[in-house]
Amino acid sequence: MRSGLVDFHCHLDLYPDHAAAVERCERDGVFTLTVTTTPKAWPRNHELASATRHVRAALGLHPQLVAERAHEIALWEELLPQTRYVGEVGLDAGPRFYKSFETQKEVFARVLSLCAVAGDKIVTTHSVRATKVVLDMIEQHMPPPHGRVVLHWFTGTAAEAKRAVDLGCYFSVNADMLNNDKRAAITKSLPLDRVLTETDGPFTQTDARPATPSDVWITVESLARLHGLPPSELSATILRNLKSVLSN
Repeated sequence: MRSGLVDFHCHLDLYPDHAAAVERCERDGVFTLTVTTTPKAWPRNHELASATRHVRAALGLHPQLVAERAHEIALWEELLPQTRYVGEVGLDAGPRFYKSFETQKEVFARVLSLCAVAGDKIVTTHSVRATKVVLDMIEQHMPPPHGRVVLHWFTGTAAEAKRAVDLGCYFSVNADMLNNDKRAAITKSLPLDRVLTETDGPFTQTDARPATPSDVWITVESLARLHGLPPSELSATILRNLKSVLSN
């Protein structure tokens, strides 16, 4: 089993056995950030993660759920002092969710503003069809050095990637991103010292089953091939990047 892996964006509470999924990360030695889609889910995630060395729970309010759950931002705010980790938050301008886009922006602005006041938060961020607006809001509400933003499953343009780098953002990369030539080319352009790895399990697949955090080695090997590096060197770089994010 490979050790020292990083899955910086995974939904452990959406696997059939939440506790077993956490235990597997701990057993396999995979540093895993388990994100939540509502603040109501955070206490149980935090409870399970608190007993581990390798798992941390992030406090989220997913943009795809804002239409029904925008009121939960009050609970999110109440819980924020209990964690450094925030996610999944952000914006989704896809057709299914665009009707709530203005409300999403209100919620995300509050998230970023409160994180900026705290000064030490690490925010894993959704930006589907909304990269420019997400970057505009980061620049307005939480510019460096008021915390760290990690752009999860980045699908923006090369110019937006450069702007994100200039704003101090990191990027968490998964195997699906590297299976697309256009996305792989943009991923290759990212500074290696800003790259983390993720699975976004169980929403991605490995061998026709939901990906688990230990499957993130596939992304490590793919990134290593993309950059012409030995996997061990790429893995060491990811761990250094993780330490850099956490040292904020």
